[in-house]
Amino acid sequence: MGREDQIEEREVLDSIFPDEITDISENSYRVSITLDTQEYEGDETEQPVICLEVSYPEEYPDVGPNLTITSPPNAVKHPRLDIQEDREQLMKALEPTIEENMGMAMVFTLVSALKESAEALITERANIVQAEMEEVAAKREEEENRKFHGTPVTVESFLEWSVKFKKEMEEEELRLREEKESEDNKKKKATKEEKKLTGRQLWERGLAKGDYDDEEEDALPAIEKLKVAS
Repeated sequence: MGREDQIEEREVLDSIFPDEITDISENSYRVSITLDTQEYEGDETEQPVICLEVSYPEEYPDVGPNLTITSPPNAVKHPRLDIQEDREQLMKALEPTIEENMGMAMVFTLVSALKESAEALITERANIVQAEMEEVAAKREEEENRKFHGTPVTVESFLEWSVKFKKEMEEEELRLREEKESEDNKKKKATKEEKKLTGRQLWERGLAKGDYDDEEEDALPAIEKLKVAS
């Protein structure tokens, strides 16, 4: 009875997996499983392929089949799935399916379960990588925003800024007033000095209007003396 069930199941699998199933021996075969691992829209990466090797014990399906998970020869290693390292985890994931289907043909269900488990494992790892990338991007964005927006304003920081700003304005006003007073004092002092200058000094400094002759200054005392003598 067991062998008849095995032959019948093998024929059904031939119709389901015409290009994916390969005989290894009279009671064993290999099914190639192409995983759907599109991790983002437009991803054109070649999909990974894993193989489930099935060998029927004499008592199958009253006992579970002998299973081995392998990679196709010369297969390119997928960045988030390594059969050598993940085989034990994937095999363990098939145990509930075997228990639930004991006494029935179960290879098709096992192929589906293996495909689902492998894809879930890849997706989980891809999500971790994506989360890490998003965290890095968020930190970069936060740093860029900090450059453009500066420190967020709070009531405390605004009051502190206001006091500092008013103090700076008062100091600037005082500085300008002192500079103006100093400039005014210089002008007043210059004006007083100009009033004390002789005509010759005014002329030498370019402050006198019109022409000035040195003889005029020398002549003034002589004229005064003549007036006294007369």
